[in-house]
Amino acid sequence: QVQLVESGGGLVQAGGSLRLSCAASGRTFHSNTMGWFRQAPGKEREFVAGINWNADTTIYADSVKGRFTISRDHAKNSVYLQMNDLKPEDTAVYYCAIDPVPRRDVLVTTSSYFYWGQGTQVTVSS
Repeated sequence: QVQLVESGGGLVQAGGSLRLSCAASGRTFHSNTMGWFRQAPGKEREFVAGINWNADTTIYADSVKGRFTISRDHAKNSVYLQMNDLKPEDTAVYYCAIDPVPRRDVLVTTSSYFYWGQGTQVTVSS
């Protein structure tokens, strides 16, 4: 049974940093794109960042470019999201997700991802 467990969320002041982690278990995902999404209250879940299987392709939402960095560790079957210069509008529940189809691309729609974590809350105070 595949399970994704996120950690690292919390409360931080504007301008601060957090590092989210997501560990996958149940099978390895060395050939799969891994991504981060977020959902704020009353809003739809949106793409934040994605990284393909060998990390030669990373894609970011315009709202986080230059502030967030996605990375992965095959040995740990994990994906990370380093978030710097956080803003109040970054407040949301953050979810990691895995595309079940091995491919070189990074897709940005929620429907492209099959495996999801339970989410971790990130709150940025002004």
